Amino acid sequence: MIRPAGFRGAAFGNAAEGNARDDAVARSKMSVALGIPEQWAALRQVHGAVVHRVVQPGVAGDGDALVTDVPGLPLVVATADCMPIVVEGARTVAVIHAGWRGVASGVIAAGLDAMRALGDVPERAAIGPSIGPCCYEVGDDVIEALGGYRAVTTAGAQSADLWAAAIDQLHSVDVWSADSCTFDDPAYRSFRRNGTAQRQVAVAWVPQG
Repeated sequence: MIRPAGFRGAAFGNAAEGNARDDAVARSKMSVALGIPEQWAALRQVHGAVVHRVVQPGVAGDGDALVTDVPGLPLVVATADCMPIVVEGARTVAVIHAGWRGVASGVIAAGLDAMRALGDVPERAAIGPSIGPCCYEVGDDVIEALGGYRAVTTAGAQSADLWAAAIDQLHSVDVWSADSCTFDDPAYRSFRRNGTAQRQVAVAWVPQG
């Protein structure tokens, strides 16, 4: 598990810790380790830009970002190559699931706007383990949808740099990045690597007290 330095309520799990969004046993273990409640708010992720403001645990609906100002309410997204992003403000937190479709459709900006709508200012963001430009081979259609961010894989093929795209869309927010590629690192699940249906999670919360 990764706990980004300087963040009050953010954690990125790995393959060994399981999919705590859907697995109650894995969720219980992570909750105990993090000192948070075992009931989390979640989404049916659809690779879009819908954000849900939540005040209680459970499945909020279809979407790709959650935001709350309720202390002690954990928010979760599950990923296996897409970027998990946690954004903290003074009183709010957002967790964002961002693949190339979400980045292209503006899910990151939508998450930031949802925090501002609650009267808060996004201060810092953490980008968790996700597929890197070293391995994310894509066609011209993805590069065009992203408005650029063309890179080259270690094998010499065209790739997309989602990390750079996310940092640009986070604008003036201070960004921490794990700089860990899920495709390249077997500690993480990667759909691109082996077609897995399994996921790891990112969880975020406003601390109580």
